[in-house]
Amino acid sequence: MSGTCPRCVLRFCGVATQAQYTSSYKDLALDLQAFLTPHQGLEQCLKDEGETDGPPCKKIRCESTEEATCDETTSSAACSPVVDKNNLAKNNHQQTCNICLGILQEFCEVDFVKKVRLKVESTGHEFKSFVLSVSLPPQLSVREHAVWLLVKKEMGKLGLTLQKEDIVQVKEAYKWIIHPMFTDALGVQVDPKSEFEVSVVFAHPETDGDCHFLATKCPDCFKPTKNKLSVFTRMAVLKALERINDEDFHKQFPCLPCPPKTSCEVVEIQCTHAAIFVAGRYNKFSRNLPQTPWILDGKRKMESSVEELILEPLIAVFKPDSFNFSSSGREDVDVRTLGKGRPFAVELVNPHKVQLSTSEVKEIQQKINTSSDKIKVRDLQVVTRDAVAHMKVGEEEKTKCYSALVWTEKSIQKEDIVFLDDLKELKLDQKTPLRVLHRRPLAVRIRVIHTMKTEYVNEHHFRLYLKTQAGTYIKEFVHGDFGRTTPNLGSLMKTTADILQLDVESVDVDWPPALDD
Repeated sequence: MSGTCPRCVLRFCGVATQAQYTSSYKDLALDLQAFLTPHQGLEQCLKDEGETDGPPCKKIRCESTEEATCDETTSSAACSPVVDKNNLAKNNHQQTCNICLGILQEFCEVDFVKKVRLKVESTGHEFKSFVLSVSLPPQLSVREHAVWLLVKKEMGKLGLTLQKEDIVQVKEAYKWIIHPMFTDALGVQVDPKSEFEVSVVFAHPETDGDCHFLATKCPDCFKPTKNKLSVFTRMAVLKALERINDEDFHKQFPCLPCPPKTSCEVVEIQCTHAAIFVAGRYNKFSRNLPQTPWILDGKRKMESSVEELILEPLIAVFKPDSFNFSSSGREDVDVRTLGKGRPFAVELVNPHKVQLSTSEVKEIQQKINTSSDKIKVRDLQVVTRDAVAHMKVGEEEKTKCYSALVWTEKSIQKEDIVFLDDLKELKLDQKTPLRVLHRRPLAVRIRVIHTMKTEYVNEHHFRLYLKTQAGTYIKEFVHGDFGRTTPNLGSLMKTTADILQLDVESVDVDWPPALDD
């Protein structure tokens, strides 16, 4: 093929033996040139595909049989009917391949592997294995389609067929070559299930326009999406190539693509480790501490938060790019969380340190607990992504226990509040409270107070202990929120009531598992 590299010739011959691709570029060119020499071609073609001491020849599928090798009536040209041996001799790695656009040429060399290794080492990631992700220019598929149509036509003249699936994909051939080189360079094995990914993104600006004619012929395949900079994605191009007929394709694109002047560019080498999840329970002892940073109109309202006090030591150790903090519900800034604490989980995105022992995690917990007297963490541990989901499963069916110091406008005696102890499974209609209406949709939610217990303090104060359905707004139950919660404590007692202090006594979620101290 004019301007085609030896490895792409192998691909279109259907050679699926990895060892053939890992030979040096120079050796491959010489072998293929020898293979195409008239007095040697037939002899080489008859060699078994699995042998590595001579140039390979794919078993070509024939019309009359399911699969057959080249025979005495088939010339050596049948294996690659449009190969020009004179051009092949000139086609070294300095001439960019008209099909793979240089992917199977200079990017299979030691210099490129070294470049990737230096990038990986510079990120400081810990990893025991890796998986390689390669993103190829979409126009490469157009060029491959054009050559496939040409080869298929030439082979048809010989009574042979070449299905698209017979062609070895560029990405597959590339990984055959590059995986052993990366394994040697990085000192770890390739593992498709590895949590550490090295991704390489190739682009070829010179041939960007190769895809554009497809948008005219198959406009439905190219629809803008929010996350894509271009409509000409690889999947969109492949979809269009399946739809366009051969005649229309030939009118718009040359059967043998012109060799480009430049090779592909590496626009990105990125290293990413799968997220790590750390879970535990926290107590909050301050009535002046929000759960998450409180920033209003760009100004911080509070000095710190539960999230920040927990995250600071975690970030210092795991060194993630970012994080996500979540918990089983949340308390107001002036509410304490006591008892065994509130379950929480932190997603550490793209962590650089990932191998921590149990004792090292305990050290992080100790650092959190000694950094402030406002919070305390327990049962800190590394968990799986699936385990985190357990924290949210059936969240509204869970129960929570509270204690509240209540003020009443009218003077009360102990007997005035005893009736509350007898109320069970009290159903409330709660409109979205006014104080959270700016961030939550307006709705009426039915919540249940399972039990209440009172403790008389004085003629205007008593302590109320409640066990409720998760998601119940306790403050609104006490003061009524201008009638938005019914019934409420004020309406039940026929007086104005308000809440002075509120504590979360327990969050009845059995997660994460308790750990021995």
